[in-house]
Amino acid sequence: MIRHSGFTTEPWQVREESLQLDVLPQTESLFALSNGHIGWRGNLDEGEPHGLPGSYLNGVHELHPMPYAEAGYGYPDFGESVINVTNGKVMRLLVDDEPFDLRYGTLHHHERTLDFRTGQLHRAVDWTSPAGRRVRVRSTRLVSLTQRAVAAIRYEVEPVSHETRVVVQSELVANEQLPPHNGDPRGSTVLQSPLRAEEHHASDVHLGLIHSTEKSRLRVAVAAEHRVDGPDGWQGTSEAEPDLARYTVVGRLSPGERLRVDKTVAYGWSRTRSLPALRDQVDAALAAARHTGWQGLADEQRQRLDAFWDCADVEVRGDQRLQQAVRFALFHVLQAGDRAEEQPIPAKGLTGPGYEGHCFWDTEAYILPILTYTDPDAVAQALRWRHSTLPLAQERASQLGLAGAAFPWRTIAGRECSGYWPAGAAAFHVNAAIAAAAVRYVECTGDEDFERHIGVDILVHSARLWHSLGHHDEAGTFHIDGVTGPDEYSALTNDNLYTNLMAQQNLRDAADAVERHPEAARRLGVDEGQVRCWRRAADAMAIPYSEELQVHEQSAGFTRRARWDFAATHPDQYPLMHHFHYFALYRSQVIKQADLVLALFLRGDAFTDEEKARAFAYYEELTVRDSSLSAAFQAVVAARTGHLDLAYDYLGETSLIDLLDLEQNTRDGLHLASLAGSWIALVAGFGGLRRQGGDLSFSPRLPDHLFRLAFRITVFGRRISVRITRDAAEYTLLSGDSLVIRHHGEEVRLTPERTETRPLPDLTPPRTPSQPKGREPVPFAQQ
Repeated sequence: MIRHSGFTTEPWQVREESLQLDVLPQTESLFALSNGHIGWRGNLDEGEPHGLPGSYLNGVHELHPMPYAEAGYGYPDFGESVINVTNGKVMRLLVDDEPFDLRYGTLHHHERTLDFRTGQLHRAVDWTSPAGRRVRVRSTRLVSLTQRAVAAIRYEVEPVSHETRVVVQSELVANEQLPPHNGDPRGSTVLQSPLRAEEHHASDVHLGLIHSTEKSRLRVAVAAEHRVDGPDGWQGTSEAEPDLARYTVVGRLSPGERLRVDKTVAYGWSRTRSLPALRDQVDAALAAARHTGWQGLADEQRQRLDAFWDCADVEVRGDQRLQQAVRFALFHVLQAGDRAEEQPIPAKGLTGPGYEGHCFWDTEAYILPILTYTDPDAVAQALRWRHSTLPLAQERASQLGLAGAAFPWRTIAGRECSGYWPAGAAAFHVNAAIAAAAVRYVECTGDEDFERHIGVDILVHSARLWHSLGHHDEAGTFHIDGVTGPDEYSALTNDNLYTNLMAQQNLRDAADAVERHPEAARRLGVDEGQVRCWRRAADAMAIPYSEELQVHEQSAGFTRRARWDFAATHPDQYPLMHHFHYFALYRSQVIKQADLVLALFLRGDAFTDEEKARAFAYYEELTVRDSSLSAAFQAVVAARTGHLDLAYDYLGETSLIDLLDLEQNTRDGLHLASLAGSWIALVAGFGGLRRQGGDLSFSPRLPDHLFRLAFRITVFGRRISVRITRDAAEYTLLSGDSLVIRHHGEEVRLTPERTETRPLPDLTPPRTPSQPKGREPVPFAQQ
């Protein structure tokens, strides 16, 4: 998509220089604005044409029955789907009674720009109506990162050719008609008219609508306020009905004169607050925004992003597309989590309804690592949301006959929403990802209060789950049977290596945490005997290994399965799950996404360098990357095992996934985990970032395609700059006390404002591993 002549490659923005209706749904996702609480898709101001209207509030959803051919004990009764809430983006325009509609008349110029530094979406249009009236329209849109309930639009109209009467209709619209579901299982259930009207009002420049959902019993309030600047004589009127509130401005303009409408929109929702309380809440948010003013909101947005980029920017020299892509990724990851505040971070963020708006383990495994080093407060908020769902997770574990808590595979409000239990209920590794995220956050920030009140609870309840889920055999080895690891082409396996290693770490981390916080242990009823059991299970954890092949097994007996016939598989038959029954996939050596390879990265301490190299080569031959989650971690491990060109190609796949619409479903929202994976591949792959407890090390290497990589991280209360060239790495402690790091194993002491430079050791390129026929990564240069 970005190759289209209408798109440019620029380091700090995504710009579309001409309107491309054939990719309008995709650009609505690319140009989406969010703060983690409010999400506005990048729809055109006038509402039509559109691909998929979208306005979302994090956590606002509706329930729908889950259909089953055969019902079973423990199956979820209801699913949860994100809903399209009241649209506050709409700004319709009439030019001498002609609707401003780009499908008619003559479009001279159309440009949209998403600016990563200002956090604003700009639009400029030059259009002549069918009646020959030419106007210029400019709009700027933002969703505030500092005032989480607020979004705003500045809309300007200027006639070019004649004196023109213009009518601007600013609207709040509920229950918009949505396009039908396209059949893609990664999409969303279409819930038409999910909002029931409770109150509507219009007074002078103020509009308000309040609705509720029928089954989830959520109440949503939206209010808007306007300020108009223009030549004398303009008039404004307002009106409201249950699903529509409108403020209309009418004026007559001569060429060169402008009519400007500043629109501020406030959103609020609650399950418990009364209608008057919610109305007052959004009115108060509008009052605060009115006090700030449009320019104040824009200034606050720039200041927040300046602070973010100062801590988080990644500079790449050698590939302009990669530079644009990684900043695009960082910007959208920030938008998804910055103000989520004890709500989940969905797989698509708030950019579209894909995957029903559900949160998966993607959040903790892909998104929270980047935020830990760049925006740690957002990580604490995301984990507090997980903690708030502990009662539901404990209920689910009890339903499954287990102790502790079983966090859901996919959810919005905390209940399991997966109707396919082999890939849902059996994927207990979500617990390990959440526990690891909590440990990472505490170790990187030193937030002991969080650990005492939040982290210990998560670790203990997860450790209890693992201990009840597994068992010791007669030889004392601890096994975890009948689970599904990250690879969704293998289900209900015994001793999935990734799951076992992550559970092992979880058990040890829980034991350490309760020993550090005995008062929390007493609160949770943890005694010394329980801690000994956890340590014993961790020490005796089964580690599947094939002596014959001298390689670790993804799960017990995995290497004994028949290999998938890749030579007989046509390119059109990928993704395999759309063309073959899971029965065929589950019994074969074929891998959807990085599984054991993910363990090589996250639990690298459990393998020797030789074991990593052999395992990576073996599983490369089996991994088809039918999941967007795979390429990022394959890039990291490829870089760490010396396959730098291969890592670079995988980096291209994960970083350009939405800019090139590689999965052909960007229309449903962005792939946040894959976007976050571009940072992971650069910083942990080519930058070689590793952290074990309080130890920080780097083993940087660059592929031939790049000649400079620079990034900043915040860790252990220090802000560190790393700059890597093909020959050397420079480390600078920007703030905080002195710190000892390691560079390719060598100790390096960093002191404030002093740069330490170390050469990169020579690398003998290893033999490049092969991939399944037809599933080789496309070289980055050709993507």
